[in-house]
Amino acid sequence: MTATDVAATGVRTSWLPLAVVVLTQIQASFAVNALTVSMSGITTDLDTPASSVGTAITAGTFAMAAFILLGAKVGSRFGSRGVFQIAVAIHGVAMLAVALSVSPAMLFIAQASSGAVIALIAPALTVFIATNYHGPQQGRAIGLLAAAIPAAGVLALILAGWFATTIGWRWSFALMVGLAVINLLLSFRLKRVPAQPGLSIDWTGAVLAAVAVILLSFGFSGLSTWGVWLATDQAPFDILGISPAPLLVIAGLVVGQVFFSWLRRRGREGKPRIFDLRVLATGSERAITACMAIMLFVGTAANFLIPLYIQVVQGRSSIETSFSIIPYTLSIFLASTFVASLYGRFAPRVIASTGFVVVAAALTLLAFTVRGEWSQGFVVAGLILLGLGQGAIVALVFNTLLSAAPKQLAGDVGAWRGLVHNLSGSVGIAVATAFAVGMLSTMLLSGAEDHPEISDELIAQVNLNEADFLTNEQLAALLASRATGPELDAAIAVNAEARLQALKVSLLGLAALSLLAIVPATRMPGRRRDELPEKLEPDDDDPIDPVEHDDPLDLADRDLADRGLAGGGLADGTEARA
Repeated sequence: MTATDVAATGVRTSWLPLAVVVLTQIQASFAVNALTVSMSGITTDLDTPASSVGTAITAGTFAMAAFILLGAKVGSRFGSRGVFQIAVAIHGVAMLAVALSVSPAMLFIAQASSGAVIALIAPALTVFIATNYHGPQQGRAIGLLAAAIPAAGVLALILAGWFATTIGWRWSFALMVGLAVINLLLSFRLKRVPAQPGLSIDWTGAVLAAVAVILLSFGFSGLSTWGVWLATDQAPFDILGISPAPLLVIAGLVVGQVFFSWLRRRGREGKPRIFDLRVLATGSERAITACMAIMLFVGTAANFLIPLYIQVVQGRSSIETSFSIIPYTLSIFLASTFVASLYGRFAPRVIASTGFVVVAAALTLLAFTVRGEWSQGFVVAGLILLGLGQGAIVALVFNTLLSAAPKQLAGDVGAWRGLVHNLSGSVGIAVATAFAVGMLSTMLLSGAEDHPEISDELIAQVNLNEADFLTNEQLAALLASRATGPELDAAIAVNAEARLQALKVSLLGLAALSLLAIVPATRMPGRRRDELPEKLEPDDDDPIDPVEHDDPLDLADRDLADRGLAGGGLADGTEARA
């Protein structure tokens, strides 16, 4: 049945494939959130510092981002369903290894393995949606896929937090093993996507992509601890006193440019590429990617700053923090789910521009209303608005990018989405941390100079250039041997004011970035395709690659189109145009 017939008759595709997609996304996302929530239990059980848990989380994220472009091609080469099933099974085994971990090394290896196989899973999820759903149903399916990530976050906050305080943190990952078994069994009811046995994998491109992502990820992650420019004592090395962080970022950008040059060269030579640049063939598609990257940057940065505010400024516990941000996470879920209902009434550029205005307004509201009490109505309202705008934009940009690409490139779209998601997220957290800490240092120095009761000796003893967010109790313990009485009280007061102001300025900075995102948002398409095009169309700047074009999946689709059976094909076999 064609997409046109579906629209006319109202008959819809079964939601079973979507159930598998959503449950698998929850399986992949829950694990990372559960590690964060379970940090205290893990550090106690494995007798390891919290930094080692953070290293394990980072290892999984980097592995996923580094190999996701390769994962898309592996799925195309050997068949998306088969590769997906193997990856889900391996991910379940990795979760079992996490649950049974007896050392930090075992935890690290298990989490890195799970990240690597998610690089195989993520592109397959997009392929399943592209091959099973069409038109408005496809829009809702993509919205639910986007909503699965915040849904996994809510489940992790509730279930993992509850398990960690009752029966133990290991049961969170045992639960993911059970979910992996369910997803594996359900996947056998998915229809097969034809493999492309003649597809050659561009290994050089895969290596360049992995190297660029790893350099950028480590570089941005090291900004706050190794130094934005000058190296700190925590830096593993320095070059003429310069921090390795900016050097790694520059190296990553250079390798990234080499990667895209390599892809263009392979395209001109008619050879297979690890990533098909036709996903980004037009200015509107590049604008969609820019909107996606900015929203994920802003969203992850805010998601870091908000818990920082709750735990450090307010001094709340981890479980209290988890429940405090549930309204924000739930609003992301709801917006991701229901934004598809707006596709028929408003253009993508209108929805995206409005969404960024809502996000900027929410962040501004938070910046001017945050105080010491989380129950304040304006703060909760700001969080809900932030979640609504963020969820709508993330679902919209993914949906619009996928609907603009031929079905044959669905795996590349899914891989690109995963790469942008992880890289923008890690960069958002790193830059937000460096900016907030930098603002804190400046405000601490200014505040100390405005309080004569704080001596110059105390200012000299405390290195304000390496300031960090501390609670009042932590600062009192740090200064116990250096200050007493009025001087200690003044130092605590200055710290309380400086950290609150630093967080406010950071939120306003994110609000300004959200407003700047309106520029690429206005370049998004004026309308959204209701159906994926069946054929790869040439682009003047990136000519069709005959090797990739004439693959078995494309030939099969054209054969179906000739008989009027392909999704989006018309009864007489002509191509459906948006």
